[in-house]
Amino acid sequence: MNFGLKAVTRSILMLMCVWMAQGCKQQPVTSVLSADDNGGYASDASRIELFTDDAISLADVAGYFYNAEFIGSDCATVSTDTLTGPVNRLRIRFGDIQDCTCKDGRKRRGNISISYSGRYTDTGNVHTIEFDNYFIDDYEVTGSIKYTRVDTTVTGNWYYRVTVNDSVTITPDQYVVWKGTLVRKVVGGAVTGGRNDDVFSISGNATLTRPNAHQFSFAISTPLQVATAYNYIESGAANIGGANGIRVLNYGGGNPDNQAQVNIGLNAYPILLTY
Repeated sequence: MNFGLKAVTRSILMLMCVWMAQGCKQQPVTSVLSADDNGGYASDASRIELFTDDAISLADVAGYFYNAEFIGSDCATVSTDTLTGPVNRLRIRFGDIQDCTCKDGRKRRGNISISYSGRYTDTGNVHTIEFDNYFIDDYEVTGSIKYTRVDTTVTGNWYYRVTVNDSVTITPDQYVVWKGTLVRKVVGGAVTGGRNDDVFSISGNATLTRPNAHQFSFAISTPLQVATAYNYIESGAANIGGANGIRVLNYGGGNPDNQAQVNIGLNAYPILLTY
């Protein structure tokens, strides 16, 4: 009986050792991350926020200078007209058929319109951006963006309150929707007059709907830094909520590359962004 008991004890100990070894062994990232976590919503949010800020940046240049030269394009035009009442409208036209390759290297076609009352730079006025068959790098942007300039007690330290309700078409039947209320501050390039060195800080909350219809909430915990010259969010973090629970998305510390990180519980997983 003693021999039998010892044999059983050895078997239990061996099973425990195997179990502990497997439990401590790090699993491959792809075995635990869904397609949503493995760069899905992180890439979608990076892309659509970039296009949102790019549109506001284009509108600002048109509103301040009324000149396509400052947009950084030899094939775009800027015009203005007055609608009924005190509402003004700016139109940025890149052409309806052929891509217009701008000086920032991005291809654009279609039109952007910006409606507002008073002067473009007036504090408190709501500016509304709408898109007409507008494409950037072959992604179609639709929907609307509303933004209001807010002045502070520090001269020149103004910012925008932004309501986003825009979408980016990935394929004819697949699109990403970005809805929320954000604060957008200019943190670089404001005094140069050009667009390629513009850098923005984005905070607030938004909801992202992916092409697979999965929805994710974004509560920005560390402001996202977005530069119009690059394809990816440079830095910042957001708390992500979705059907699979809470995650923390970290875009990094300031490099405009395609590397980011998703934290699930105590585990951190590197992910790659796509543009």
